[in-house]
Amino acid sequence: MENQEEMKVELFEKITQYLENQDIERFRDYFLDMHPYDQALFFMEVEANVRMLIYSYLSPEEAAAMMEHIELDDIQPFFTEMDPTFASMVFAEMATDDAVDILNEMDKDKVVSFLTIMDDEDAEDIKDLLHYEEKTAGSIMTTEFISVFKTQTVKETMVQLKQEGPDAETIYYLYVVDEDKRLAGVLSLRDLIISEDDAKIESIMNEKVFHVSVAEDQEEVAKNMRDYDFLAVPVVDFQQHLLGIITVDDILDVMEEEASEDFSKLAGITDGERRDTSPLIAAKKRLPWLIILLFLGLLTASLIGQFEDTLNKVTVLSIFIPLIAGMAGNTGTQALAVAVRGLATGEYGDTGKLKLILREAGTGLITGTVCGIIISVVIFLWQDNLYLGLLVGLSIMATLVIATLAGSLIPILMHRLKIDPAVASGPFITTINDIISVLIYFGLATTFMSLLI
Repeated sequence: MENQEEMKVELFEKITQYLENQDIERFRDYFLDMHPYDQALFFMEVEANVRMLIYSYLSPEEAAAMMEHIELDDIQPFFTEMDPTFASMVFAEMATDDAVDILNEMDKDKVVSFLTIMDDEDAEDIKDLLHYEEKTAGSIMTTEFISVFKTQTVKETMVQLKQEGPDAETIYYLYVVDEDKRLAGVLSLRDLIISEDDAKIESIMNEKVFHVSVAEDQEEVAKNMRDYDFLAVPVVDFQQHLLGIITVDDILDVMEEEASEDFSKLAGITDGERRDTSPLIAAKKRLPWLIILLFLGLLTASLIGQFEDTLNKVTVLSIFIPLIAGMAGNTGTQALAVAVRGLATGEYGDTGKLKLILREAGTGLITGTVCGIIISVVIFLWQDNLYLGLLVGLSIMATLVIATLAGSLIPILMHRLKIDPAVASGPFITTINDIISVLIYFGLATTFMSLLI
């Protein structure tokens, strides 16, 4: 592995030298011999003046192959710095769905400018996808697929495949339509190859074809493709007209996007923060959650103030407030992560959710009992006060049980209310459990005050 990395560094240095010397022929020989992913890595490392040389040395088709391997969050500035005519040609050479993903992130005036310069046919394909709502099947599908009529013969289809195959996203599956272009079936490349030339497509196709609606949420599409191991699925409108297909590489991007989005929500961060996000914009996105949590924290402080008499009589109780609140937040966040992950992957049905709640209750009881016993013994040896040890231990046990249940119940409740369970973020659960732990701790302390004094 180290040798490969060293070789890559040497190769990058050599290509940089050819660029600096403006040796176009050698640059193209070495650069185009690399995988497009490695081309993209090299491209993103160099300065703007070097990138301008790369644009001039590559064809739009070669540049498009490289651009398709750059993350969506990073790619927009590169198209902005290109000559607009060259950029529009690169967009035309990219897979339509990839081009649409990038254009969706741009200002409308830039999009209009690129589409105006672009060839009419290529621009029309992109426009067809741009109007679909974001995060739906329509927004991530591609129109570069092969559809055949069920009345065709195998021989006719093979001729069509050779003509259209180079421009198609995938040729492993051919989608069969009727005379009204409604989805009628699917045909694998293998079945096509082994069939007789004069056989009709309708006689060898599979009529049981899984499809998704153009308006279906991209996360649901991703779950179905993952569960059934599809390489591609067709997308249809409400009249079953075939509009496009979604391929597995698009779904991998969706799964990464959804996972990143859920992680951001778990951390109490609004979607949309990227590497180039300025501190001011990042702060504006995070402040709403932090202000809400600030007021919840004030509620916790006011609750502690209600037990001022208890604290005045047994001041040692204040030592253990951070311990109990911290344990509640930690165990609640653990349960939350398990619940959100299970709900996001579709792992839990109605019976599965009940099992999750029961399991978390049992987990909370076991962990709470163990931690409660340990802390009781430690406090007894440290403070030489059996009742104080029992109070803190019992508080820890009750807090962990309730915090674990809250961590699993809140996201399930939100899911039932059609709210994204990831918004039950770690900071939110932690603050709620702080309030619960304070009530339990001081409630027990007040009840058994006579034993503590």
